[in-house]
Amino acid sequence: MTYVVTENCIKCKFMDCVEVCPVDCFYEGENFLVIHPDECIDCGVCEPECPAEAILPDTEPVAADKWLEINTKYSAVWPNITQKRDPVPDSEEWNGKPDKMSLLSESPGKGD
Repeated sequence: MTYVVTENCIKCKFMDCVEVCPVDCFYEGENFLVIHPDECIDCGVCEPECPAEAILPDTEPVAADKWLEINTKYSAVWPNITQKRDPVPDSEEWNGKPDKMSLLSESPGKGD
């Protein structure tokens, strides 16, 4: 089992989760965060820290396959992030909006 970041993080990108991760397995895109599944130790401390409730175990049906694949793909190419920064300016506006997959930017974020 691993944890994965799911659709509600898109255009929200709250970063509360990165500060609590004991193994620094978060990677940053322009408008989304991902977890490197091979680095995640399945401790679960990030899940309750996410204000958007976008982090789930990969055993959850919504997280399986599609989101595991996305987290795996982008964690291999985006920069690592270990320090919380401010979320994107209109993150609260996007929190909870459905059907954001088409808005996922493949561009990397700043990282640390």
